[in-house]
Amino acid sequence: MRRDRTLLTPGEPAPLSGQFEIVRRGRRTGIERTVVRGEPLPPTPRKRDRYRVTDRTRHRAGRR
Repeated sequence: MRRDRTLLTPGEPAPLSGQFEIVRRGRRTGIERTVVRGEPLPPTPRKRDRYRVTDRTRHRAGRR
């Protein structure tokens, strides 16, 4: 599986269901949030933090 390296902003709808890691200044933080496709990504601890998909959900409902 190829992981998507696109950074997403808080409040943006999740493009897929799965684990999203908070990225700070382009570096991994180890902090992850589970989000369902279509739901807005939750707020981050710092203003300029972003999200990156780390683990996509593996059941049929979470796939396109």
